[in-house]
Amino acid sequence: VGMATSIPPHNLCEIVDAVKAYMKNNDITVKGLMKYIKGPDFPTGAAILGRKGIDQAYRTGRGKIKVRAVTNIETLPNGKSRIIVTELPYLVNKARLIEKIAELVRDKKIDGITDLNDHSSREGMRICIDLRRDANANVVLNQLYKHTQLQDTFGVIMLCLVSVNGSLQPKVLTLPEMLEHYLAHQEDVVTRRTKYDLNKAQERAHILEGLLKALDNIDEVISIIRAARNVQIAKQELMERFELTDVQAQAIVDMRLRALTGLEREKLEAEYAELMEKIRKLQAILADRNTLLRVIREEILAIAEKYGDDRR
Repeated sequence: VGMATSIPPHNLCEIVDAVKAYMKNNDITVKGLMKYIKGPDFPTGAAILGRKGIDQAYRTGRGKIKVRAVTNIETLPNGKSRIIVTELPYLVNKARLIEKIAELVRDKKIDGITDLNDHSSREGMRICIDLRRDANANVVLNQLYKHTQLQDTFGVIMLCLVSVNGSLQPKVLTLPEMLEHYLAHQEDVVTRRTKYDLNKAQERAHILEGLLKALDNIDEVISIIRAARNVQIAKQELMERFELTDVQAQAIVDMRLRALTGLEREKLEAEYAELMEKIRKLQAILADRNTLLRVIREEILAIAEKYGDDRR
């Protein structure tokens, strides 16, 4: 029986709830976090046996989690029993599992199985294991758990590349450490993005200030541009006359005739007002960590709402 080893998949909604709890209280214990994260959540479903392995994995970064297929025993009208398998442990190959069961029957290591069929469809997985009339279904099932991947072990190793003094180093992390590093990464991402957005907004606002100044003195601007022998001279004279920067003067000489109308001015003023509000909000995020954390919280909540689902 093979053993998968890595960081197991988790339920998105549970992780988001745990991140929120960690943001409120950085000293939250593993036990406190496990109120939100019950354990790994595998896309193929199945059932985790006991909490000891989960607890150990979250406290130390390493642990073995036993995962068992979801099965039920049906009694047929002729009195025979049938084991139905509807969910498999994570990363277990169904075709290989069926081969293994057939092999065990052939080698007489498991007694009582008469037929084995895969009735899986789009509606879901369904493996049917028919038993002899005198076979005890629970005994056969326990033998299958013992000898096949109907029961499997997921070896958790929470191994990550962590930034230490600017270089990345491999480290096995506990659950609180995972959340600590995730949050630090999110803070870095949102800070960089906010700085980039702020820079773009300030650049655009600067150009709009130049355009609005030109519209305030439109007749003089037109006569300067008309009188100039070339664009470079026009730009230079505009910069000197109205105390403009090179980019502002460039935007003015690039201005289309339609920008001279009152309607266009209203548009520019509205855009400028909007930008100033955006700049104020972005500066507030960079000035206060709590505001930054609120942005992260809102974003992870939106992700959970869009992509989150129930525990499988």
